[in-house]
Amino acid sequence: MSLPLPLSILDLATVRDGESIREGLEASVAFAQRAEEWGFKRIWYAEHHNMRAVASSATSVLIAHVAANTERITLGSGGVMLPNHSPLVIAEQFGTLASFHPGRIELGLGRAPGTDQVTVSALRRDPAAADRFPQDVQELQAFLGEDTLVPGVHAYPGRGTNVPLWILGSSLYGARVAAALGLPYAFASHFAPDALEQAVALYRKEFQPSAQLSAPHVMAAVNVIAADTADEAAAALHAVQRDRVKRFLSRGGRDLTDEEAEVVLDAPAGQQVRAMTRYTAAGTPDVVVSYLEDFARHADADELIVTFPVVDRAAWFRSAELLVEQLKAVRV
Repeated sequence: MSLPLPLSILDLATVRDGESIREGLEASVAFAQRAEEWGFKRIWYAEHHNMRAVASSATSVLIAHVAANTERITLGSGGVMLPNHSPLVIAEQFGTLASFHPGRIELGLGRAPGTDQVTVSALRRDPAAADRFPQDVQELQAFLGEDTLVPGVHAYPGRGTNVPLWILGSSLYGARVAAALGLPYAFASHFAPDALEQAVALYRKEFQPSAQLSAPHVMAAVNVIAADTADEAAAALHAVQRDRVKRFLSRGGRDLTDEEAEVVLDAPAGQQVRAMTRYTAAGTPDVVVSYLEDFARHADADELIVTFPVVDRAAWFRSAELLVEQLKAVRV
């Protein structure tokens, strides 16, 4: 059986140990070029701040560079954390992108800060901005359309580009916003799995058609670790969990060593990290594809977005390549 749903990629532009930021970013460009050749539908980049291993903080700048080095694949944010920005500035940024690359740009929007509370202060973020998220989404959408909700103010570039919007979420809040505004909904089940079924069901139940979307549309996120053997996949999964412990607990201070991270993995904090990766397709390619089929049904998803969290750079490329090869084989 072949996976019947479109597949997209979420890339955090991760900087591996021993790499410079430039090397990490260049790897993401090369990965996007390969993804375009492989036939993936889209690649999204996520806004995170104050995380040494994540280089996608200036999300629109990264999208611009990748778009200039690819030809067809759709590129977007997964997501821009809208309360960190003014809707007008985001409309101008993504309007510029859409002007350079018409038909290839989309804009996923999140409500969380994408960082810790100290960094929130450094971003000059208004803590109350999250409460205005639905209104800010509507303001942004209007800036990208022909009208404006701010009399006398238009986005140039941006006006008339109608960049497609998505709402990202990991809770019932995002599901309600997406449903009320009639926008597609992407659930972050790759790291926040708990509310997946409830949020998708709520979104589908409460969805109101809009000018952008006539029926509900769900994209669910899932981790993929494909390897040539089951043992290699298991080892890669363990390395991913250890790396996440280091990434989350080393933020802003001294990095944990591998040995220290191994100790944490067996502690309650480590168990929380393991729980975050509940939805992970890890194994040989046939096992991975079978998992994705089951996950799509479980999530009641119209399409999937996969992230390849493999730590080793060569194995990262290989994981995506194996998935593509398996999908092609089962479709013959």
